[in-house]
Amino acid sequence: MAKPDKPIPKIKSAYMNQYDAQQERARRRKKQLWRRLVVVSMAFLVVFGVMITYHLKQRAQYSEIEQEYEELNDKMVGLEKQKDSLLEEIDLLNDEEYILDIARTNYFLSKKGELIFQTDDQDERTY
Repeated sequence: MAKPDKPIPKIKSAYMNQYDAQQERARRRKKQLWRRLVVVSMAFLVVFGVMITYHLKQRAQYSEIEQEYEELNDKMVGLEKQKDSLLEEIDLLNDEEYILDIARTNYFLSKKGELIFQTDDQDERTY
């Protein structure tokens, strides 16, 4: 069967005009619904993208701060050890016997009646 060249004429009546208007309104509503869905979807995607970007930046910043905290914490432990050794040295330097021992070993000073012998402490190597 071949397609007719002329479209089939529509019946002109109040009911058909009302039906056509109703169909046109339904088509417009459907078109508006799709437009709204596209706009809402795009807005959702933009908001979701912004939230993910913000979250990733926050995670990167947190990891940097955490790394800096670890470095500073390690440095603090080292400084505390240094402080303890310096305090111990201060206590030792307040002791007169310790100062005399340092003077004897480093500067070859002696007590009254004490003799100091200097020896070579080099390793003897055999060939």
